[in-house]
Amino acid sequence: MPDTMRAQVFYEPGKMSLEEVPVPQIAEDEVLVRVNCCGICGSDIAYYFGDASLETESGKGPLILGHEYAGTVVKRGSMAAGLLDEGDRVVLNPVQYCNACGVCGKGQTNLCENKSVLGVSVDGGFAEYSKSKVTATYKLPDGVTLSQAAFAEPLADAVYAVQNASIGLGDFVVVFGPGAIGLMMVQLAKAYGAGTIVLVGTRDYRLEAGKAMGANVVLNPTDKDSQYYCADVKEAIGDLTKGMFADRAITATGSLDSMHMALEITGRKSIVVFFGLPGDADVVHVPALPSILWDKTIRFSWLAPGTWPVALQALANGLVDVSRLGTHTYPLESLAQGLTEVKNRVGNPLKAQVVLEA
Repeated sequence: MPDTMRAQVFYEPGKMSLEEVPVPQIAEDEVLVRVNCCGICGSDIAYYFGDASLETESGKGPLILGHEYAGTVVKRGSMAAGLLDEGDRVVLNPVQYCNACGVCGKGQTNLCENKSVLGVSVDGGFAEYSKSKVTATYKLPDGVTLSQAAFAEPLADAVYAVQNASIGLGDFVVVFGPGAIGLMMVQLAKAYGAGTIVLVGTRDYRLEAGKAMGANVVLNPTDKDSQYYCADVKEAIGDLTKGMFADRAITATGSLDSMHMALEITGRKSIVVFFGLPGDADVVHVPALPSILWDKTIRFSWLAPGTWPVALQALANGLVDVSRLGTHTYPLESLAQGLTEVKNRVGNPLKAQVVLEA
């Protein structure tokens, strides 16, 4: 085992460098993982370009970013005995909950009072090695590759949102936002029994990916040159449902327009799930009386309490195909380039990964 490793150390917006740093030391309730690949998330881009603050004491680095990653156990603490072995292929839940506070005791591990988050408040996966609590480390099912497993974190989040939507057999479901998570939600909605799935977004290449992954109808409300242009989404949903409107709507985007639209296009006894993160000062205005008279439910979805095993089984069973989502890869030394190109949508990315091992 080497004493040092290569890691991309983030200091402050626009400042990150590839450095040789000590390999993490593990406690008895932790494992050390050699990282194979780590996904680039929108939050990584936001941290790097100064659009969001880290959850460190200062809100800045030094910190190793990256929270969507998989790898191989190379060392384990004593509490991993019988659970994980050296050589096991694993994926890490970045939300390292304490499993001891009152909130965790209720099963609400996503809201743990004492949690640390890999790549957000403590060092994460844009490095050759990373450590994780045993309770937040999952062994991969046979047949799931490490590259696929690096999608498990956003997929587990998507599973929780779709479960919050309580989709019934034959339901008419609208998903707003055809990013990687929105495209996973399309596949999950289909797996949970949705009858018709409408995907709403502003970029045709992503809408076309959504059609290939199970969306029955795709709508682009902003680009008048789009073949999927729709000037009035509410009218379109009304026409498709013969005036009944949608049974379920999920916003996989933090756009306030999408959140308001989700409230407008849903019908009687419908459920709206807000998933994508809006800005700190953003306010959603709810049409109170119509929502009450139609007995609507509004739910919020945050992280992935208890849904990791479901996400891994969805990958293993092929219910969610992530092979078409991974469009770009970068070596560790090119992380800044990857963050910049994904932000600027160079090459029409869906999801990019940093690959550390072939």
